[in-house]
Amino acid sequence: MRRFELLIERGLFLCALLSVGTTVGIIAVLAGETVAFLREVPVAAFLFGTEWTPLFANPRFGVLPLVAGTVLVSAIAMLVALPMGLLSAIYLSEYAHPRVRRVVKPILEILAGVPTVVYGYFALLFVTPLLQRAVPELAGFNALSPGIVMGIMILPLVSSLAEDAMQGVPRGLREGSYALGATKMQTSLRVVVPAAFSGITAAFILAASRAVGETMIVAIAAGQQPRLTWDPTVPIETMTAYIVQVSLGDTPQGTLEYRTIFAVGTLLFLGTFVLNLASAWLRERYREVYA
Repeated sequence: MRRFELLIERGLFLCALLSVGTTVGIIAVLAGETVAFLREVPVAAFLFGTEWTPLFANPRFGVLPLVAGTVLVSAIAMLVALPMGLLSAIYLSEYAHPRVRRVVKPILEILAGVPTVVYGYFALLFVTPLLQRAVPELAGFNALSPGIVMGIMILPLVSSLAEDAMQGVPRGLREGSYALGATKMQTSLRVVVPAAFSGITAAFILAASRAVGETMIVAIAAGQQPRLTWDPTVPIETMTAYIVQVSLGDTPQGTLEYRTIFAVGTLLFLGTFVLNLASAWLRERYREVYA
């Protein structure tokens, strides 16, 4: 029996070591190629330049247009996902009958299982023509349509995590609120939501991280025109879309143009890493512990 437990313990250790080793390997590959890239391109020119044309005859390596496109699409997605996800979570946690919750929650989470390439074509072929009826100046490729569809895609993440956080609030807090004369809405918004604040904010930040790293929707529906703009009606390019563009092209391995993939990937990795750290910090900082 002792040998069997020892075998299980070592197996679990190897699984943990594999995940850590994979992360270390990814960081090593990104760091090595990025350092080689920054030997030829100044850091200031890369981070603060306003032109991104690394594949042109006269290349420019300012990554700000890609960062602006990523932030713009992610912001639109969060404007869609956060309010809808939070309201859905409040309904499922506080208002829905248990039978309704058992049916609605799995249906809502089906959205998370749809391939992102399907969402991309949905944004390009359905949402964009629909929006063009209301906004005639909207280009065929734009930031608005993929942003909205991305918000729909990450909505289940926000809703599910926020609802789980609300379900963790003790029943006694709700009963105490009702005993003081509060209505169901007052209890939901002024007692349950603040008590689950750490879980809800963690859900928001994890959803933002998911939006920043999304690839296929923006690669299909946002266009591939890196421009420094906050106008959601024109074509833009995100960091992930650029990585896809170059990865599928004929860029020779080992060239400066090829290394731009890793430089952009490193910037994207650092951005999502900071968001995950912020999520963990908020969860620990504002977590309520109930006896």
